Amino acid sequence: MSPKYAAIRATFELLWLSRLPALLRALSASRGVIFTLHRVLPEAPAAFSPNAILQVRPDFLAYVIERVRDLGFDIVSLDEALARLAEPTRGRPFVVLTFDDAYKDNLTYALPVLRQHEAPFTLYVPTALVDGVGELWWQAIEDIIARQQAIGIVSGGETDYIDTRTTPEKQTAFDQLYWLMRRMPESERIELLRSFAASYGYDLAGQCRALIMDWTELAIVAHEPLCTIGAHTVHHYELAKLPLEQARNEMEQSAEILLSQFGVRPAHFSYPLGGPLSAGRREFDLAADVGFRSAVTTRPGGLYAHHAATPLELPRVSLNGFFQNRRYVDVFASGAIFTAVARFTR
Repeated sequence: MSPKYAAIRATFELLWLSRLPALLRALSASRGVIFTLHRVLPEAPAAFSPNAILQVRPDFLAYVIERVRDLGFDIVSLDEALARLAEPTRGRPFVVLTFDDAYKDNLTYALPVLRQHEAPFTLYVPTALVDGVGELWWQAIEDIIARQQAIGIVSGGETDYIDTRTTPEKQTAFDQLYWLMRRMPESERIELLRSFAASYGYDLAGQCRALIMDWTELAIVAHEPLCTIGAHTVHHYELAKLPLEQARNEMEQSAEILLSQFGVRPAHFSYPLGGPLSAGRREFDLAADVGFRSAVTTRPGGLYAHHAATPLELPRVSLNGFFQNRRYVDVFASGAIFTAVARFTR
Protein backbone atom coordinates (compact mmCIF):
# COMPACT_ATOMS: atom_id res chain seq x y z
CA MET A 1 0.00 0.00 0.00
CA SER A 2 1.29 3.45 -0.93
CA PRO A 3 2.26 5.94 1.82
CA LYS A 4 -0.78 8.02 0.84
CA TYR A 5 -3.26 5.21 1.42
CA ALA A 6 -1.44 4.01 4.52
CA ALA A 7 -1.88 7.51 5.97
CA ILE A 8 -5.58 7.53 5.06
CA ARG A 9 -6.08 4.12 6.69
CA ALA A 10 -4.34 5.32 9.85
CA THR A 11 -6.63 8.37 9.88
CA PHE A 12 -9.71 6.17 9.49
CA GLU A 13 -8.54 4.04 12.41
CA LEU A 14 -8.03 7.08 14.62
CA LEU A 15 -11.41 8.50 13.68
CA TRP A 16 -13.16 5.23 14.44
CA LEU A 17 -11.35 4.78 17.75
CA SER A 18 -12.11 8.36 18.78
CA ARG A 19 -15.85 7.94 18.16
CA LEU A 20 -15.71 11.35 16.49
CA PRO A 21 -17.87 10.24 13.53
CA ALA A 22 -20.82 9.59 15.84
CA LEU A 23 -20.40 12.99 17.49
CA LEU A 24 -20.19 14.76 14.14
CA ARG A 25 -23.29 12.98 12.84
CA ALA A 26 -25.17 14.18 15.91
CA LEU A 27 -23.95 17.78 15.81
CA SER A 28 -23.31 18.47 12.13
CA ALA A 29 -25.79 20.22 9.87
CA SER A 30 -25.04 17.63 7.18
CA ARG A 31 -28.28 16.13 5.93
CA GLY A 32 -26.91 13.19 4.03
CA VAL A 33 -24.22 11.63 1.88
CA ILE A 34 -24.04 10.46 -1.73
CA PHE A 35 -21.83 7.39 -2.06
CA THR A 36 -19.80 6.80 -5.24
CA LEU A 37 -19.39 3.21 -6.40
CA HIS A 38 -18.14 1.68 -9.63
CA ARG A 39 -17.55 -2.08 -9.57
CA VAL A 40 -18.83 -4.85 -7.31
CA LEU A 41 -16.79 -8.06 -7.49
CA PRO A 42 -16.44 -11.02 -5.10
CA GLU A 43 -12.84 -11.92 -5.89
CA ALA A 44 -9.82 -10.27 -4.31
CA PRO A 45 -7.77 -8.08 -6.67
CA ALA A 46 -4.29 -9.07 -7.82
CA ALA A 47 -1.19 -7.66 -6.12
CA PHE A 48 -0.92 -5.06 -8.87
CA SER A 49 -4.41 -3.61 -9.23
CA PRO A 50 -4.36 0.19 -9.03
CA ASN A 51 -7.97 0.29 -10.19
CA ALA A 52 -9.05 -1.91 -7.28
CA ILE A 53 -9.81 1.42 -5.64
CA LEU A 54 -12.98 1.30 -7.78
CA GLN A 55 -14.27 -2.10 -6.63
CA VAL A 56 -15.96 -3.39 -3.50
CA ARG A 57 -17.14 -6.86 -2.57
CA PRO A 58 -20.86 -7.74 -2.59
CA ASP A 59 -20.73 -8.54 1.12
CA PHE A 60 -19.22 -5.12 1.85
CA LEU A 61 -21.96 -3.40 -0.15
CA ALA A 62 -24.56 -5.37 1.82
CA TYR A 63 -22.93 -4.38 5.10
CA VAL A 64 -22.83 -0.70 4.09
CA ILE A 65 -26.57 -0.77 3.46
CA GLU A 66 -27.27 -2.54 6.75
CA ARG A 67 -24.93 -0.37 8.80
CA VAL A 68 -26.08 3.03 7.57
CA ARG A 69 -29.66 2.03 8.28
CA ASP A 70 -28.62 0.93 11.78
CA LEU A 71 -27.06 4.39 12.19
CA GLY A 72 -30.43 5.97 11.43
CA PHE A 73 -29.98 6.82 7.75
CA ASP A 74 -32.64 6.28 5.12
CA ILE A 75 -31.41 5.07 1.73
CA VAL A 76 -33.23 7.22 -0.80
CA SER A 77 -33.35 8.05 -4.48
CA LEU A 78 -31.76 11.21 -5.84
CA ASP A 79 -35.19 12.75 -6.33
CA GLU A 80 -36.01 12.13 -2.67
CA ALA A 81 -32.62 13.49 -1.62
CA LEU A 82 -33.24 16.74 -3.51
CA ALA A 83 -36.67 17.04 -1.92
CA ARG A 84 -35.19 16.59 1.55
CA LEU A 85 -32.48 19.17 0.89
CA ALA A 86 -35.19 21.67 0.01
CA GLU A 87 -37.02 21.16 3.33
CA PRO A 88 -36.62 24.09 5.74
CA THR A 89 -35.60 21.85 8.62
CA ARG A 90 -33.35 18.83 8.84
CA GLY A 91 -35.20 15.53 8.91
CA ARG A 92 -33.83 12.02 9.06
CA PRO A 93 -30.36 11.73 7.55
CA PHE A 94 -30.09 9.92 4.23
CA VAL A 95 -27.69 8.09 1.94
CA VAL A 96 -27.85 7.94 -1.86
CA LEU A 97 -26.14 5.03 -3.63
CA THR A 98 -24.69 5.88 -7.06
CA PHE A 99 -22.82 3.66 -9.52
CA ASP A 100 -20.77 5.05 -12.41
CA ASP A 101 -20.03 3.49 -15.82
CA ALA A 102 -22.52 0.56 -16.15
CA TYR A 103 -20.10 -2.29 -15.47
CA LYS A 104 -21.51 -5.78 -16.06
CA ASP A 105 -20.77 -6.71 -12.47
CA ASN A 106 -23.37 -4.13 -11.37
CA LEU A 107 -25.94 -6.45 -12.92
CA THR A 108 -24.34 -9.71 -11.80
CA TYR A 109 -23.30 -8.87 -8.25
CA ALA A 110 -24.65 -5.48 -7.16
CA LEU A 111 -28.26 -5.75 -8.29
CA PRO A 112 -29.04 -8.90 -6.24
CA VAL A 113 -27.73 -7.16 -3.10
CA LEU A 114 -29.71 -3.99 -3.82
CA ARG A 115 -32.86 -6.01 -4.46
CA GLN A 116 -32.41 -8.09 -1.33
CA HIS A 117 -32.11 -4.95 0.79
CA GLU A 118 -34.68 -2.93 -1.19
CA ALA A 119 -32.12 -0.16 -1.62
CA PRO A 120 -32.77 2.45 -4.32
CA PHE A 121 -29.80 3.50 -6.43
CA THR A 122 -28.73 5.56 -9.44
CA LEU A 123 -26.70 4.16 -12.34
CA TYR A 124 -24.84 6.72 -14.47
CA VAL A 125 -24.40 5.48 -18.05
CA PRO A 126 -21.76 6.52 -20.63
CA THR A 127 -23.59 5.49 -23.78
CA ALA A 128 -20.64 4.78 -26.12
CA LEU A 129 -19.34 2.24 -23.62
CA VAL A 130 -22.69 0.44 -23.70
CA ASP A 131 -22.46 0.50 -27.51
CA GLY A 132 -19.16 -1.36 -27.12
CA VAL A 133 -17.11 1.37 -28.77
CA GLY A 134 -15.89 3.26 -25.72
CA GLU A 135 -12.47 3.00 -24.13
CA LEU A 136 -11.87 2.28 -20.46
CA TRP A 137 -8.37 3.70 -20.71
CA TRP A 138 -7.61 3.54 -16.97
CA GLN A 139 -8.21 -0.22 -16.95
CA ALA A 140 -6.45 -0.75 -20.27
CA ILE A 141 -3.15 0.68 -19.07
CA GLU A 142 -3.36 -1.45 -15.91
CA ASP A 143 -4.00 -4.59 -17.94
CA ILE A 144 -1.09 -3.93 -20.30
CA ILE A 145 1.40 -3.08 -17.56
CA ALA A 146 0.31 -6.12 -15.54
CA ARG A 147 1.46 -8.54 -18.23
CA GLN A 148 4.65 -6.78 -19.38
CA GLN A 149 8.20 -6.88 -18.04
CA ALA A 150 8.82 -3.41 -19.50
CA ILE A 151 6.84 -0.82 -21.40
CA GLY A 152 7.66 2.01 -23.76
CA ILE A 153 5.82 5.32 -23.46
CA VAL A 154 6.04 7.63 -26.47
CA SER A 155 5.77 11.32 -25.62
CA GLY A 156 6.98 14.27 -27.65
CA GLY A 157 8.49 11.96 -30.23
CA GLU A 158 10.69 10.27 -27.62
CA THR A 159 10.21 6.75 -26.23
CA ASP A 160 10.72 6.30 -22.51
CA TYR A 161 11.29 2.67 -21.51
CA ILE A 162 10.24 1.68 -18.00
CA ASP A 163 10.89 -1.60 -16.20
CA THR A 164 7.69 -3.27 -14.99
CA ARG A 165 9.01 -6.56 -13.59
CA THR A 166 8.05 -6.00 -9.96
CA THR A 167 4.81 -4.78 -8.43
CA PRO A 168 6.36 -1.47 -7.26
CA GLU A 169 7.79 -0.90 -10.75
CA LYS A 170 4.40 -1.62 -12.28
CA GLN A 171 2.75 0.86 -9.91
CA THR A 172 5.33 3.53 -10.77
CA ALA A 173 4.77 2.97 -14.49
CA PHE A 174 1.00 3.12 -14.05
CA ASP A 175 1.17 6.38 -12.10
CA GLN A 176 3.45 7.94 -14.70
CA LEU A 177 1.29 6.94 -17.65
CA TYR A 178 -1.99 7.71 -15.89
CA TRP A 179 -1.01 11.27 -15.04
CA LEU A 180 0.60 11.82 -18.41
CA MET A 181 -2.77 11.01 -19.96
CA ARG A 182 -4.76 13.04 -17.41
CA ARG A 183 -2.74 16.15 -18.24
CA MET A 184 -3.18 15.79 -22.01
CA PRO A 185 -5.98 17.20 -24.13
CA GLU A 186 -8.47 14.40 -24.76
CA SER A 187 -7.55 14.14 -28.45
CA GLU A 188 -3.89 13.55 -27.56
CA ARG A 189 -4.78 11.11 -24.80
CA ILE A 190 -6.91 9.07 -27.18
CA GLU A 191 -4.10 8.96 -29.74
CA LEU A 192 -1.55 7.87 -27.12
CA LEU A 193 -3.90 5.24 -25.68
CA ARG A 194 -4.65 3.68 -29.05
CA SER A 195 -1.00 3.66 -30.04
CA PHE A 196 0.00 2.15 -26.68
CA ALA A 197 -2.70 -0.52 -26.87
CA ALA A 198 -1.80 -1.41 -30.47
CA SER A 199 1.88 -1.76 -29.54
CA TYR A 200 1.01 -4.50 -27.05
CA GLY A 201 -1.80 -6.19 -28.98
CA TYR A 202 -4.49 -5.02 -26.58
CA ASP A 203 -8.09 -5.07 -27.88
CA LEU A 204 -9.75 -1.92 -26.53
CA ALA A 205 -13.13 -2.70 -28.11
CA GLY A 206 -13.06 -6.24 -26.76
CA GLN A 207 -12.22 -4.95 -23.31
CA CYS A 208 -15.19 -2.57 -23.42
CA ARG A 209 -17.59 -5.33 -24.45
CA ALA A 210 -16.24 -7.61 -21.72
CA LEU A 211 -16.57 -5.12 -18.89
CA ILE A 212 -19.61 -2.96 -19.71
CA MET A 213 -23.24 -3.99 -20.02
CA ASP A 214 -24.76 -4.04 -23.49
CA TRP A 215 -28.18 -2.49 -24.07
CA THR A 216 -30.05 -5.74 -23.38
CA GLU A 217 -28.28 -6.18 -20.06
CA LEU A 218 -28.66 -2.52 -19.17
CA ALA A 219 -32.40 -2.74 -19.83
CA ILE A 220 -32.71 -5.28 -16.99
CA VAL A 221 -31.23 -2.74 -14.58
CA ALA A 222 -33.04 0.25 -16.09
CA HIS A 223 -36.43 -1.43 -15.66
CA GLU A 224 -35.70 -2.30 -12.04
CA PRO A 225 -38.06 -0.17 -9.88
CA LEU A 226 -35.22 0.61 -7.47
CA CYS A 227 -33.09 2.09 -10.26
CA THR A 228 -32.78 5.64 -11.51
CA ILE A 229 -30.83 5.90 -14.78
CA GLY A 230 -28.56 8.93 -15.02
CA ALA A 231 -26.43 10.27 -17.86
CA HIS A 232 -22.62 10.11 -17.82
CA THR A 233 -21.75 11.57 -21.26
CA VAL A 234 -21.29 9.58 -24.45
CA HIS A 235 -17.56 8.78 -24.39
CA HIS A 236 -16.60 9.36 -20.73
CA TYR A 237 -14.28 12.23 -21.67
CA GLU A 238 -13.13 14.80 -19.12
CA LEU A 239 -15.48 17.62 -20.02
CA ALA A 240 -13.26 20.48 -18.86
CA LYS A 241 -10.69 19.43 -21.46
CA LEU A 242 -13.15 19.64 -24.37
CA PRO A 243 -14.20 22.65 -26.47
CA LEU A 244 -17.49 24.11 -25.26
CA GLU A 245 -19.75 22.69 -27.98
CA GLN A 246 -18.19 19.23 -27.82
CA ALA A 247 -18.70 19.18 -24.06
CA ARG A 248 -22.31 20.25 -24.51
CA ASN A 249 -22.87 17.54 -27.14
CA GLU A 250 -21.38 14.86 -24.88
CA MET A 251 -23.88 15.76 -22.19
CA GLU A 252 -26.92 16.38 -24.37
CA GLN A 253 -26.49 13.39 -26.69
CA SER A 254 -26.06 10.99 -23.79
CA ALA A 255 -29.41 12.10 -22.39
CA GLU A 256 -31.11 11.84 -25.77
CA ILE A 257 -29.71 8.35 -26.40
CA LEU A 258 -30.96 7.13 -23.04
CA LEU A 259 -34.35 8.71 -23.77
CA SER A 260 -34.55 6.82 -27.05
CA GLN A 261 -33.59 3.54 -25.36
CA PHE A 262 -35.79 3.69 -22.28
CA GLY A 263 -38.44 6.33 -22.95
CA VAL A 264 -37.35 8.62 -20.11
CA ARG A 265 -34.88 11.47 -20.39
CA PRO A 266 -32.43 11.32 -17.47
CA ALA A 267 -32.79 14.14 -14.98
CA HIS A 268 -29.51 13.39 -13.25
CA PHE A 269 -25.90 13.54 -14.47
CA SER A 270 -22.43 12.52 -13.33
CA TYR A 271 -19.31 14.37 -14.55
CA PRO A 272 -16.70 11.81 -15.72
CA LEU A 273 -13.82 11.65 -13.21
CA GLY A 274 -15.61 14.54 -11.52
CA GLY A 275 -12.76 16.38 -9.81
CA PRO A 276 -11.58 19.97 -10.34
CA LEU A 277 -9.48 18.96 -13.37
CA SER A 278 -12.53 17.44 -15.04
CA ALA A 279 -15.47 19.70 -14.20
CA GLY A 280 -15.88 23.27 -13.02
CA ARG A 281 -18.12 26.29 -13.38
CA ARG A 282 -18.42 25.99 -17.16
CA GLU A 283 -19.54 22.36 -16.89
CA PHE A 284 -21.96 23.14 -14.04
CA ASP A 285 -23.55 25.81 -16.21
CA LEU A 286 -23.72 23.43 -19.17
CA ALA A 287 -25.53 20.85 -17.04
CA ALA A 288 -28.15 23.50 -16.28
CA ASP A 289 -28.43 24.49 -19.95
CA VAL A 290 -28.87 20.86 -21.01
CA GLY A 291 -31.70 20.52 -18.50
CA PHE A 292 -30.39 18.20 -15.80
CA ARG A 293 -31.98 18.50 -12.40
CA SER A 294 -28.88 17.38 -10.52
CA ALA A 295 -25.26 16.53 -11.27
CA VAL A 296 -22.65 14.89 -9.08
CA THR A 297 -18.91 15.43 -8.84
CA THR A 298 -16.29 13.33 -7.08
CA ARG A 299 -15.36 16.21 -4.79
CA PRO A 300 -15.69 14.87 -1.24
CA GLY A 301 -18.26 16.11 1.21
CA GLY A 302 -21.63 15.73 2.80
CA LEU A 303 -24.90 17.30 1.68
CA TYR A 304 -26.22 20.42 3.39
CA ALA A 305 -29.26 22.64 3.02
CA HIS A 306 -27.31 25.03 0.78
CA HIS A 307 -26.89 22.27 -1.81
CA ALA A 308 -30.57 22.70 -2.66
CA ALA A 309 -29.46 25.90 -4.43
CA THR A 310 -26.49 24.21 -6.17
CA PRO A 311 -27.81 20.81 -7.25
CA LEU A 312 -25.54 20.66 -10.31
CA GLU A 313 -22.31 20.50 -8.27
CA LEU A 314 -23.09 17.94 -5.61
CA PRO A 315 -20.25 16.30 -3.64
CA ARG A 316 -19.93 12.57 -3.10
CA VAL A 317 -18.03 10.22 -0.79
CA SER A 318 -16.23 7.35 -2.52
CA LEU A 319 -16.69 3.87 -1.08
CA ASN A 320 -13.03 3.21 -1.70
CA GLY A 321 -12.07 -0.36 -2.51
CA PHE A 322 -8.84 -0.03 -0.56
CA PHE A 323 -10.76 0.55 2.69
CA GLN A 324 -13.31 -2.26 2.90
CA ASN A 325 -13.17 -2.51 6.65
CA ARG A 326 -16.56 -2.67 8.30
CA ARG A 327 -15.68 -0.20 11.04
CA TYR A 328 -14.80 2.42 8.42
CA VAL A 329 -18.43 2.59 7.28
CA ASP A 330 -19.16 4.83 10.26
CA VAL A 331 -16.51 7.21 8.91
CA PHE A 332 -17.83 7.05 5.32
CA ALA A 333 -21.31 7.94 6.59
CA SER A 334 -20.07 11.12 8.30
CA GLY A 335 -20.32 13.72 5.57
CA ALA A 336 -18.95 16.47 7.80
CA ILE A 337 -15.57 14.73 7.95
CA PHE A 338 -15.21 14.73 4.17
CA THR A 339 -16.46 18.30 3.92
CA ALA A 340 -13.74 19.33 6.36
CA VAL A 341 -11.12 17.38 4.39
CA ALA A 342 -12.19 19.08 1.17
CA ARG A 343 -11.89 22.52 2.75
CA PHE A 344 -8.47 21.71 4.18
CA THR A 345 -7.08 20.37 0.90
CA ARG A 346 -8.32 23.44 -0.97
